[in-house]
Amino acid sequence: MAQRLLVLANCFKPGPRWKRGELMAIREGDIIVTTAPYVAGYRVVRVLGVALGVTVRSRGFGGRFLAGLRALAGGEIKEFTELAEQARQQAIERMVAHARELGANAVISFRLDSNEISEYMDEIIAYGTAVVIEPERGQGRPAME
Repeated sequence: MAQRLLVLANCFKPGPRWKRGELMAIREGDIIVTTAPYVAGYRVVRVLGVALGVTVRSRGFGGRFLAGLRALAGGEIKEFTELAEQARQQAIERMVAHARELGANAVISFRLDSNEISEYMDEIIAYGTAVVIEPERGQGRPAME
């Protein structure tokens, strides 16, 4: 799905270089996803519950071996960075799909979490509050890039 940036203060387009701790708001098709507990210019008319997206990833033996060699030299381990980015995106996509199933048109208070299941497996969880929002009276839709 094409992602477009919702124009809000401190927002950015998610990608491999996003900065932890920044306010994030994106549009995933018909669903707005934001780290804020609100969407500027909208009001929450119904709370539907928690939307979840989970993925568990493991790098194969060859990838772990190459990453181990790269770790000896220090610096970024690109094989693991790429895997982490793919897992993060998949967890977000699954959360958005779950929000759609619940009947939401937005996910507020969005967060990402990760847990190590074993030495070679990580769980990535995307979650937030699935809500139905509508424009506030006298407000149009927020501008989109």
